[in-house]
Amino acid sequence: MSKFQDNVNNRLVKLQIKDTLFVFLGCAIYAVGFSAFILPEKIVSGGVAGIAALLYYAFKIPVGPAVLVINGLLLLTAFKALSRQFVIRTIMGVIALSFFLSIAQSVFESFPLVTPGQDRFMHLLIGGIIAGIGLGIAISHNGSTGGTDIVVALLAKHTNMSFGRAMQLVDLVIISSSWFLFHSAETIVYGIVYLLVASIVTDYVINGSRQTVQFLIISKHYVEIADAVNMQAGRGVTILRGEGWYSKKDVEVVMVLCRKYESRYIFTIIKSIDPNAMVSQTNCTGVFGEGFDRIK
Repeated sequence: MSKFQDNVNNRLVKLQIKDTLFVFLGCAIYAVGFSAFILPEKIVSGGVAGIAALLYYAFKIPVGPAVLVINGLLLLTAFKALSRQFVIRTIMGVIALSFFLSIAQSVFESFPLVTPGQDRFMHLLIGGIIAGIGLGIAISHNGSTGGTDIVVALLAKHTNMSFGRAMQLVDLVIISSSWFLFHSAETIVYGIVYLLVASIVTDYVINGSRQTVQFLIISKHYVEIADAVNMQAGRGVTILRGEGWYSKKDVEVVMVLCRKYESRYIFTIIKSIDPNAMVSQTNCTGVFGEGFDRIK
């Protein structure tokens, strides 16, 4: 039992290390998109990054430290209402995001990639796509950049407002507040467009990384296929006992659940063992449990 528990603990540690590295990578990518393309164009986004951008435009306060301080104040305000796990993940994500924003802002102020005002809408799209990819990577690996998620969580908890509507309201207020600084409706529109682009790309990255497929494999060499999938692909296998209705003979069906990007490797394994195997591949709406998404 202790050996089994040790294996489980080792897998959890490896998973946490992997998630942490990808959260750092996601924050770094977001920082590049935001600092290189959004800040030079004076576009105000939603969330704490939007508030930090307003402070930078108005008072030249660096974005990285502002993100760290604002998130710290929000966490202190809502500490009792948040779970311990959420607080730990948020602290880690906020520190990483603040660090990479500070570096990226310094680099792109010294070596700018774009000329402000030259092609503002294109810069907005590029920045939104890059930032969305970064956020998607971080969130799909259980990361949290905190921000107005904390405020939204409190609003949803203490009012009848849904999480999505509360998020939209908070972001809209932050973006609209740019009017007092720039007196430009165009800036507000650009901020909303950026928010939409980044949100769509973030959702696409999250959903793409979580897409799962189910294989049903009928083969006389089911033992070899099951062992190969288990040992080489690292995926669990379930053997279903069935009966061929035409032949009236017992058959064993190999059932495998895996991520969509792993499906080509599964096909390679099957073909190398039994090219004549009967294979059914089905897209799954969701798979929860060990090796997949957590049950919430």
